[in-house]
Amino acid sequence: MADINTISKQFTDFYYQTFDTGRAGLQSLYRNESMLTWEGVPVQGVNDIVEKLTSLPFEKVVHKVMTLDAQPSSPTVASLIVSVTGLLVVDDSPNPLQYSQVFQLIPDGGSYYVLNDIFRLNYGA
Repeated sequence: MADINTISKQFTDFYYQTFDTGRAGLQSLYRNESMLTWEGVPVQGVNDIVEKLTSLPFEKVVHKVMTLDAQPSSPTVASLIVSVTGLLVVDDSPNPLQYSQVFQLIPDGGSYYVLNDIFRLNYGA
């Protein structure tokens, strides 16, 4: 299991660092069959996903990962499902937002790509 945890940590570190510094750089992590559901709105295909991520209405963002869980997602392919919860600091706001995100990672050569990506802000009652 350590290998799964190492892979998921390396992936999320890279994903959030890239998201926080230049969202267009996430393009290499998606494929045409990839799907992103952002706050309940589905987007499919690498170009549409990158367009969605780069057009989000904030200038500066910092992800602070609080939990990271990973499991194998197929008995025949070395794919992973990764669940993340954390805090999102948007445009230097003093009130971070809670979020959750789930990735399904599919092996691609010596790396992985994102087949499925589900993002939600978590609002308190």
